[in-house]
Amino acid sequence: MLLKNHLIEVFKQASLENNFLLKENVVLKWVHRFGIDSLNDLLIHSSQQKENQREEENHEQISLIDEVHEENQEQISLIDEVHEENHEQISLIDEVHEENQEQIKLELSKTFENIEETKWESNGLETTSSNEVSSKNQNFHKINQFTETPKLPLPYIKNLRKWINNDKKAS
Repeated sequence: MLLKNHLIEVFKQASLENNFLLKENVVLKWVHRFGIDSLNDLLIHSSQQKENQREEENHEQISLIDEVHEENQEQISLIDEVHEENHEQISLIDEVHEENQEQIKLELSKTFENIEETKWESNGLETTSSNEVSSKNQNFHKINQFTETPKLPLPYIKNLRKWINNDKKAS
């Protein structure tokens, strides 16, 4: 490596680190070795290298920004896909909900019809059953009238044993 290149690199490094003593030392060596007229070469090279370095850093930052932007775009597209899927699921849920509501209405109407039919049938049964009950009661009373035997009054307890024994003999 040439001395000029070495001094330029050291000067550049000292500039980055803000080391004024080292920069001053490099300038003194440059002037002593190459003369004061060539000092512009050192400053120009270091400033060009700084600009090149800044451009490289800018390019790196731009590339990083582009990468982040691409990642963000991918995430946005994924979010959009999830949003669309959710929207589809919500619409399906709404359809199922509407179908369920219709089924519930049908079941309620069937249940209501069954209740009405049961009421009519029970009203009919009540009238027929009340007619049957009244006719059965009448028949029962008629049968009881024919089959009933008059019950004899029980004798006093003193005579009860005699009465039971007499009754047994008679039957």
